[in-house]
Amino acid sequence: MTFSETIKVHKFELLAFVVLLGAVYHSIVHEMVLDWAKDDNYSHGFLVPIIAGYLVFMRKDDLLQSEVRPADAGLGIVALGLLLLFLGWLGTEYFTMRSSMVIILAGAVLYLLGWRIFTILLAPLAYLLLMVPIPYIIYDAAAFPLKLFVTKVSVLSMKALGVVVLQEGNILMFPNITLEVADACSGLRSIMSLLALGAAYAFVFFPRVRDRVVLILSTLPIAVFTNCLRVIATGILAQYFGSAAAEGFFHEFAGLFVFAGAVVMFVALGAVLKRWS
Repeated sequence: MTFSETIKVHKFELLAFVVLLGAVYHSIVHEMVLDWAKDDNYSHGFLVPIIAGYLVFMRKDDLLQSEVRPADAGLGIVALGLLLLFLGWLGTEYFTMRSSMVIILAGAVLYLLGWRIFTILLAPLAYLLLMVPIPYIIYDAAAFPLKLFVTKVSVLSMKALGVVVLQEGNILMFPNITLEVADACSGLRSIMSLLALGAAYAFVFFPRVRDRVVLILSTLPIAVFTNCLRVIATGILAQYFGSAAAEGFFHEFAGLFVFAGAVVMFVALGAVLKRWS
C-alpha cells in the first residue's frame, strides 16, 4: 500500500495521533513560540516549520508513491523521545522537552510508514530542530569565546588601518570613546539565523550533498567575518567621526546591515558552487 492510500485508509488513526501529540505538546510549543516573539536570537523560529513544510512539498510525488512498510525500529526512537520528554519535565529543561517532539515525530514516521518514507522526510524533520532555542548556558558558553575572537581580529585589523585602539577583554578603548563588543557582535545570532536560512537554501537549490555540506558549514565563518566588519566599521567611525557617529544611526541598524551582507556572501558562495558544479 502506498503512502497516499495509507492516508485514505487510516486517516482517522493519523488524525488521532496528531491530536494526541498536540495535546501533549500544546503548552511546550506555546512557550517556545513566545520565545521566538520576544528574543531576537530565535525569531527565525517562525519560518522553520514553514520551510520544513516546503521541503516536504518538494518531495510530495516521491512521498505519495512510496510503499508503506512499518518498521519496528521506530518504537525505539519514540521511546527515546518519551524518555527525553520525561527527563526534561523532571528537570524543567525546555530544550530537551521541545526537542523530544521532533524525535517522537521521527520515530512515529519510521514505525508507522517505514524506512523509505522516513528517508524522504528525514531532512525536513531534522530541519525542525533549528526552531528549538538552545539553552542559555550553552549560548553564553559559545558567545563569550566568539566575542573575544571577533574583538581580537577587529583590533588587529583596525590597528593595521591606523586606528588608535586598546583592547581590554571585549572592551575597545578609543581616544574619544569606549565601546563594548556585546553578545550581538559575537556572530552567534547571525550564525543561528544564517544556519536556518542557509540550510533551507542548500536543500532547495542544491541536490548534491557536497554543495549542501559546504554551504551549511560556511555559515560560521561568514557570520563571524561580517560581525568583525561591523566592529571595524564602528571603530573607524569612532576614530574619524566621533562617538555620535559610532553610536547613532549606524549602530542602531548595523545588525541588519551585517545580516544582509552575510546573506549576500552566502548566496554568492552558492553561485560559485553552482558554476563549479
